[in-house]
Amino acid sequence: MNILHVDSSPLGQNSVSRVVSAKIVAELQAAHQGAKVSPRDLAVTTPNHLTGEMLFAAADQDLAPELKAELAFSDELIDEFLAADIIVVGAPMYNFSVPSQLKAWIDRIAKAGRTFRYTENGPEGLAKGKRVIVASSRGGIYSEGPAAAMDHQEAYLKAVFAFLGVSSVEIVRAEGIALAPDAREKAIAKAGADAQKLAVAA
Repeated sequence: MNILHVDSSPLGQNSVSRVVSAKIVAELQAAHQGAKVSPRDLAVTTPNHLTGEMLFAAADQDLAPELKAELAFSDELIDEFLAADIIVVGAPMYNFSVPSQLKAWIDRIAKAGRTFRYTENGPEGLAKGKRVIVASSRGGIYSEGPAAAMDHQEAYLKAVFAFLGVSSVEIVRAEGIALAPDAREKAIAKAGADAQKLAVAA
């Protein structure tokens, strides 16, 4: 089994999503002996945002070295995504959505002909048979109540991975971490218990 472990928070050891994603990966490794983990830290190696040149360039063209390098990096990201059986994504909520680092990664792996294609019946995801587990962290409560309408984080991730053909997108959530002095640790503890149940159920 191949596990791709993607983190996107720039907060390092202060990141709740990193704590939760690491817990998920550890539980999966315990449940699947011999699993190989490939780390991808988007805060350390952040993909550049897409440009028109990247979108329309072909690898067999006479390209500038910088553009060739960008295309090669995109292929690297896509290859490791497609090689994974399980993708664990550390995704904090930033301004009601995902960090720009994570969005840049998604823009690189969502490539026509590699991870999806257009057909006469509409788009078809090509990354079938995979499982995505999102380690979601939020300062407030967005899973229910009046703020739920502002959740463009988890809803977006479910939609984009479904578009790529992933039928199993699960959420392990640490929520309300900024609401009280002990809220952070309580949320992490609950997320850890949820991660354990999720791995055992796999």
